[in-house]
Amino acid sequence: MSVYTGSKRSRGNPEYVVARVRSRRSMLYDESDYRKLVRMGTGEIARFMEDSEYEAEMNALGTRFAGVDLIEYAIERNLAKHFEDILGWSEGRIYDFVARYLRKFDAWNVKTVIRGIYSGADAESIETDLIRAGEIDEETLAQLTGADSIERVVEILADTIYGPPLEAAYEDYERTDLLVPLENAVDRAFYEALIEDLPAKSSANRPTELYIEFLETEIDFRNLRNAIRVAHDASTIDPTEYAIAGGRLFDVDDLTRLGEDREALIDHVRESSYGTRIETALGHLESGDRIEFENALDAALLEQADRLSNRYPVSVCPILAYILAKEREVENIRAIARGREAGMSDAEIERRVIL
Repeated sequence: MSVYTGSKRSRGNPEYVVARVRSRRSMLYDESDYRKLVRMGTGEIARFMEDSEYEAEMNALGTRFAGVDLIEYAIERNLAKHFEDILGWSEGRIYDFVARYLRKFDAWNVKTVIRGIYSGADAESIETDLIRAGEIDEETLAQLTGADSIERVVEILADTIYGPPLEAAYEDYERTDLLVPLENAVDRAFYEALIEDLPAKSSANRPTELYIEFLETEIDFRNLRNAIRVAHDASTIDPTEYAIAGGRLFDVDDLTRLGEDREALIDHVRESSYGTRIETALGHLESGDRIEFENALDAALLEQADRLSNRYPVSVCPILAYILAKEREVENIRAIARGREAGMSDAEIERRVIL
């Protein structure tokens, strides 16, 4: 994939790509569909998917897999197909923006492998959770899923952007036996590479300014999520060591001051420009429900992308909004199928669905 080259790249073809993704977005499941899905067994979910956008993947994989495995492989193949289509449609600056953003799935896959090994999952189970929409090739993914230790994962990734930060965080992981240092190191490596050569927002042209504004919000929400996790799981870890640069909500002094005081952290966010937009998430945080908090934060990020899309309908914003919406659909289907297989109640499954 190419990288941002500023004014040397053409503006690309936002009109064409936006028209295509708007058509694709109209095919996503809506709240009515989710209300039906959370009350279905895995067989019924599979049949529901066969009658929808996922028909081709369900038919292609139906002879090899069944149950939750079939559903998971189908949604991942479908997700990768849609994102490959977007890259195929995109040209110039639009291609640059989309390509670098889709590298988020490399970070997702690295964290998935690390979590899988940490929890004792087998290679097949880990592979099921991978999303093949990034740049890490199949050979490397196979090496990662076949690794017998987290230390081996760090070795395999030594020549990637994730290698050095993971190696640096490994000592904290060994000292605490917590995944927070490793996961935060992966997030930070991804976001720092994402914004590395972008211009300052004040000197960017309008399309690039919109892209940066969206990324700032995503980085702010990621830092907030990570700060809460560090405070909850690992008070001996310095949150400033894993803060991601590029956001507007926190600086190093803020994280040092707020890292161990959740009430002050919530007040800081509530008084920021995000306050009213993530009030629902903050309410869940105050009540101690981290799952609902993180789901509400994800929903708020998509709302931000939609807000920018409405203000600037012919820009990269509707494309980013579609990527988030499609990602949310896949996560929701996965949560419903796994919840049903685990014997969760309808209410518990609904709690894990992001609307």
